[in-house]
Amino acid sequence: MERLYEVMFIVRPDVADEDVDKLVAGFETTVTNGGGSVKSSEKMGRRKLAYTVRKFNDGNYVLLTIEADGKVVAELERRLRVTEQVIKFITVRIDEEEKRLAKVKALRASRKKRSAEPAPAPAAPEVEAAPVAAEPAEATV
Repeated sequence: MERLYEVMFIVRPDVADEDVDKLVAGFETTVTNGGGSVKSSEKMGRRKLAYTVRKFNDGNYVLLTIEADGKVVAELERRLRVTEQVIKFITVRIDEEEKRLAKVKALRASRKKRSAEPAPAPAAPEVEAAPVAAEPAEATV
């Protein structure tokens, strides 16, 4: 069953851009050979890390969005783990989140549609004539 995943990994800062491109192409090939598809590949550039990882304080971030089954993702993670240039990675399944967001958007759209429709004009409330109290009689002394 094909699911949607985001794979973020950080490449050592001393790796050349051409080598990063080759690395990304190799991971994309792993996904496509396994029967999955790469939806997008984004090089986010060099950024500072929140904490030191393998004696590095910054790294080159890469984000892959893939559609694949669990076996392909497991193979990709195995390759990420054994690749020396990759210092950190994380894989997140996002298809459930997209379903939830679509549901929320549909709900908001239906609410917006209802609020955009003109409300029926309220009927004028019928006022009953209140009994008028007689004026109090003047007291004589």
